[in-house]
Amino acid sequence: MPPASTGASTLTVAASPQPSPAAAPVATAGSAAPDRLEPGRPGYRRMSFALFAAGVATFALLYSTQALLPAVSASLGATAGQASWTVSAATGALALCVLPMSALSERFGRRQMMTASLTVAVLVGLLVPFAPSLGWLIALRAVQGAALAGLPASAMAYLAEEVRPKALVAAIGLFVAGNSIGGMSGRILTGWIAQLWGWRAALGAVGLLAAACAVVFHFMIPRARNFTPGTLNPKALAKTVGGHLADPLLRRLYAIGALFMTVFGAVYTVIGYRLVEAPFNLPQGVVGSIFLVYLVGTVSSAAAGRLVARLGRRGALYLAVSTTAAGLLLSLADQLAAVLLGLVLITAGFFAGHAVASSSVSRTATKGRAQASALYQSAYYLGSSAGGTLGAVAFHAGGWAGTVSLGLLAVLGVVSITLYGTRAARAERRRLVPVASVQN
Repeated sequence: MPPASTGASTLTVAASPQPSPAAAPVATAGSAAPDRLEPGRPGYRRMSFALFAAGVATFALLYSTQALLPAVSASLGATAGQASWTVSAATGALALCVLPMSALSERFGRRQMMTASLTVAVLVGLLVPFAPSLGWLIALRAVQGAALAGLPASAMAYLAEEVRPKALVAAIGLFVAGNSIGGMSGRILTGWIAQLWGWRAALGAVGLLAAACAVVFHFMIPRARNFTPGTLNPKALAKTVGGHLADPLLRRLYAIGALFMTVFGAVYTVIGYRLVEAPFNLPQGVVGSIFLVYLVGTVSSAAAGRLVARLGRRGALYLAVSTTAAGLLLSLADQLAAVLLGLVLITAGFFAGHAVASSSVSRTATKGRAQASALYQSAYYLGSSAGGTLGAVAFHAGGWAGTVSLGLLAVLGVVSITLYGTRAARAERRRLVPVASVQN
C-alpha cells in the first residue's frame, strides 16, 4: 500500500509493552486473527448495524439545531453569530471532553462508555426543546455535546480492537456513513417539522429518533472480545497523549481532520441563512431537504476503503480535498442547481477525507488507540466549532463569498500539510534505502 495520506511512511514502530488496554495486540494484515471481526464472520453485521445506528444518533443530536438556525434567530431575536453557538457549544464541549471520556473507556470498557454516553445525550435531547431562552438552549446543547464525547473515540478504539486490520477502513467508513445519515435525517426532519409546528417540536422529534437508535445500539452491539480493563493513571495518560502529540504523522492527521471540519462546519451552519434569503427565498422545509446531499457523504465515506486500495491514502486524500475545493467555488453561483451541486461535492470530499484521516489514526497508533482517536476527535470537533462560528461571522461580514473564502483557506491548509508530509516521506525513504543496502 502506498504511504499514508499525509505522505508519511507506513512503517510500524514497535511499542514497548504497557498494561493499558489500548495497547492490545494488533493483528497483522496477514494473520488469521480468529478473534477479530471481518465481513462474513458472525457478529460483523450486528457490529456494523449497531455502530451505524450510533452514528445516526450522534450526528442527529449533535447538529440538531443547525438547519433550524434561521428559525431560532427569528424566534429568540438572535443574530446568525449568536444562534450559531447552539451548534458550536455542542461541538466545542465534545472536543474538550472527548479525551477524558476516552480515558474512562480504558477503565470501564468501550461498549459501556458508548452506551452511557448515548443514553445521557438522548435524555438531554428530550429536554432541549423546553429551553426557555437562548442562554439555556446553548447551555443544554453544551451538556449534550459533553455527553456525546464518550462515543466517537470509544467507537474508533472498539473498531481498532475488534476488527481485522484489512477491514478497518471499511468498518470505520460505515460508522462515518451513519454520521452522514444522522446529519441528513435530523436536518430534513427538523426542517419540515419546524415549518409545520415550530423549531421546538423539531428538536423533540430528533430526540425521539436518537432514542430509537440508542435502543437498537444497546441490543445489537457485540461484546468486546479484545479489551482488557486498565487503571486510571493520570501520569500514564499524560505520557500516552504526549507520545501521540510528538508523532509528526499523527499531528498532521489531527490538523487535517480539524481543517476539513472547519470547511464543513462553516458551510452547513451558514447555508440555511443563504437559502432563505434572496435570490432563493426557500421555505424552512425545503431548506431542510437540501441536506439530502448527505447521502453522497454516506456513499463516499463507505467507499473510502476502495479509494485507498486504488489510489493509496495520500491519493485518496488529494482527491477528497480537490473535490471539496471545487464544490466551494461552484457554490458561489446564484443558481440553485449550481449551489446544490457544490454542496454535493463539498459533502463527498469531506466525508471521504474524514474517513481516510480517521482510519489512518487508528492504523498509525500502535498503543493508546483510544487516546489517539480522542485527540483526532478533539481536533475534528474543535474544527467544527470554529468553522460554525467563524463561518457565521464571515457570512455577516462578506456574505456567502466570505464563508467560501474561509473554506478555501482551510482547504489550502490541508493541501500544504499533505504536500509537506509527502516530501517528508520521500526524504525518509531516501534515508532508509542506503541503510538497507548496507545491511544486505
